[in-house]
Amino acid sequence: MEKTIYTTEYTTFLEALRRSREHAGLTQIEFAARLKVTQSFVSKCERGERRLDIVELRHWCKALGITLVQFLSTYDDMCNN
Repeated sequence: MEKTIYTTEYTTFLEALRRSREHAGLTQIEFAARLKVTQSFVSKCERGERRLDIVELRHWCKALGITLVQFLSTYDDMCNN
């Protein structure tokens, strides 16, 4: 099994992270302030340099005003298209 960071599904996951932030109308700086992290942290996550665990992803979603289930549904739809 290849490392997931090299799969199209992981690339799609990163795209879903970025799109969800943009859909909320937030810049990386604004979003970072909501998460109480730096803008570079958000950037690194969206570029795949820093991986999010499930707990961090849940916080990410809460800061966007969506549920983890909503995010995963969107991600799954993106993977299937």
